[in-house]
Amino acid sequence: MDINLTLFAPHSLAWIANLFQYNSNWNIILFIIAGCSILSFTIFIERVLLLRKSEIDTNKFIINMRKSIKDGNIVEAIGICEQTGGTLANIVKAGLIKHNRSKEQIEGAMEIAGLVQIAKLEKNAKILSIIAYVTPLIGLLGTVLGFIQAFAEMRMSGLVDISATRIGEAMEYALVTTAAGLVVAIPSIIAYNYIVSRVEGFILEMQTTSSEVVDLLTDREENIQY
Repeated sequence: MDINLTLFAPHSLAWIANLFQYNSNWNIILFIIAGCSILSFTIFIERVLLLRKSEIDTNKFIINMRKSIKDGNIVEAIGICEQTGGTLANIVKAGLIKHNRSKEQIEGAMEIAGLVQIAKLEKNAKILSIIAYVTPLIGLLGTVLGFIQAFAEMRMSGLVDISATRIGEAMEYALVTTAAGLVVAIPSIIAYNYIVSRVEGFILEMQTTSSEVVDLLTDREENIQY
């Protein structure tokens, strides 16, 4: 039994468009975009709060570390790290625990701790990039479905009895979804780049501080040996 699928194609496309429309007011496309917007905003606020929590007074921290390490009081230095908290302090603490090991082992411990801390800082940030990329495509999908519905209205009504109101609603729906996708995508891109720039600043701070702490520990061990 042969079935002519071309007869069902226009009806299928119109049915899909109606499924996503919901009377042009509440529709699945806009619900998805709104959900992406809420998710993006939530992730951004959570990341900003975490980054602020991770910030410390680096200069004061380094001065205290330098004094404790030069005095040979590693226990006090570890205590300062635990009291200070934050990303940088956790990395330095990993190096202090290996203070009696070789320079390579100290650097390795701090590098591993740094990777763990960076992963925590970057957690969920990639989702912002995904949302920024996907939401315009979702909006474009809504636009295509809106045009499908508009052309379906024209085809079913005929050239004589065309409902300008219903076609206008379909066109409006099509343009609104694209605009909504861009409204979510643009702030998400800005938020993602802001988070990335802050994390890069933390990484640079980690590298400089870790290098100084390693030098202090290795110099101390050399002085003890001599």
